[in-house]
Amino acid sequence: MSTVAAGTPCWTDLATPDLEAARRFYPELFGWTGRIAPEPEAAGYTTFRKDGRAVAGAGPPAGPDQVPVWSTYVATDDADLVTVRVEAAGGQVLVTPFDVLDAGRMAVFADPAGAVFSVWQPMRMPGAELLDAPGAMCWNELVSPDPEGAKAFYELVFGWHPEDRPVTGYDHTGWRCGARIVAGMLTPPGDDPAAGRPAYWSVFFAVADVDAAAARATTLGGTVGTPPGDTPLGRLTTLHDPQGARFSLLQAGTGRAGRPS
Repeated sequence: MSTVAAGTPCWTDLATPDLEAARRFYPELFGWTGRIAPEPEAAGYTTFRKDGRAVAGAGPPAGPDQVPVWSTYVATDDADLVTVRVEAAGGQVLVTPFDVLDAGRMAVFADPAGAVFSVWQPMRMPGAELLDAPGAMCWNELVSPDPEGAKAFYELVFGWHPEDRPVTGYDHTGWRCGARIVAGMLTPPGDDPAAGRPAYWSVFFAVADVDAAAARATTLGGTVGTPPGDTPLGRLTTLHDPQGARFSLLQAGTGRAGRPS
């Protein structure tokens, strides 16, 4: 079982109005198995496993207006302290820290540009037990129209140090936490459809073959947002599951599938 260091993305889960559909789609796509939490207060929250190790979760939306979405959780030793830092840095506290049974303590925030993210303070559940391997989360990236504001915000909140990296046609930043690059940030150019939209965090899963996985997703009822292609991150594609939740696939063994140093 791995324990992810504080300041590092450690977990992802899906908020969806159709848990039954998610329990069919993602195991067929990634080879996951699912375990439904037995506690009534967990509302059917499902932990997905790959080769017996926890990799992601899925649960009902927080409210009737929440769109299906994959969320990024960053590990922390103190969710309450992060809350203070988020407020001081100009972010929003969407959900104040609370204990998730005996699994851990979490909170939900939005950065000044509107990108929503969560923190996870582990107790019984440390976060993902498998990362950077086929069928597991391998990268997390902020897409933001305000890179300078994001650099200031995340450095204050998590101590991340931004490192600008040239990418043809885009402004790309790596977030360094200690000795490692733990996540990234992409600023779309003005002619990109994402330009001017609210900021968001994207979740990437590693797969052995991006093209085959994208084709498989479409047969399962998903749709392709960005067709498979080679990028400085590696070969990737962006998909939507049958309920509309966006996620990306990154080919294992290429680019940054596996956070680089």
